[in-house]
Amino acid sequence: MQDPWYIDNVHILLRLLLSMLLGGLVGLERERSNHAAGLRTHILVCMGSALIIMLSIYGFSEFVHEVNIRIDPARLASAVITGIGFLGAGTILFTGKSITGLTTAASVWVVAAVGLSVGAGFYFASVAATLLILLTLVVFNKLEQRYIKGSKLHLFTFHAVSVPGLLESISELVQAEGIAVKKLIINERSAAAPFELEPPSTTLEISMHVLIKHSFDPLQLASQIRKLEGITLVSLD
Repeated sequence: MQDPWYIDNVHILLRLLLSMLLGGLVGLERERSNHAAGLRTHILVCMGSALIIMLSIYGFSEFVHEVNIRIDPARLASAVITGIGFLGAGTILFTGKSITGLTTAASVWVVAAVGLSVGAGFYFASVAATLLILLTLVVFNKLEQRYIKGSKLHLFTFHAVSVPGLLESISELVQAEGIAVKKLIINERSAAAPFELEPPSTTLEISMHVLIKHSFDPLQLASQIRKLEGITLVSLD
């Protein structure tokens, strides 16, 4: 009967290589989507998790038969799952209008679980989980974008010279497109040229957080607003 506390060097290498492959598949999808945690991050997380669980299971096998010593193969696995949350938190960003990186943080966390499974020799679960992760990230993402998500939050920033009726014109355009304004900020600035007797001109900086349906092109709204009298700059985020 094979000793459950022993693993040879060949199997160590195979588990590390498999963890690199499975973590790399998930990381490649995140890399192609231009996310903070990409190919190398997912590979390192998955391989590191596999290494830690192998250390937890086989690294202290010499002490198995010692008196008053109990070996718990899962003692380091729980620490990995907890600790990887700090790495995932680093991929979550609050941009002022929305929170991004939650899916990438979740992918880092689940890749750590895949690495632990590979390191423990749970091969079928590791491969099956990786395929399901890719299914979730690729296929479900397309379904969500097309059929589930109704609107997306955008930030419009306008710079304009204050002219009569400007805000009313912008409001009419937004209402005509059925766009919901969630937040509006207007900053007024007065600027006078040095040694000029002319009255100072007033410039406006308008920031609008708006909900726009995925079927509507926000560039169309930006183009319409840019044609209004007094608008000097349009920024879309």
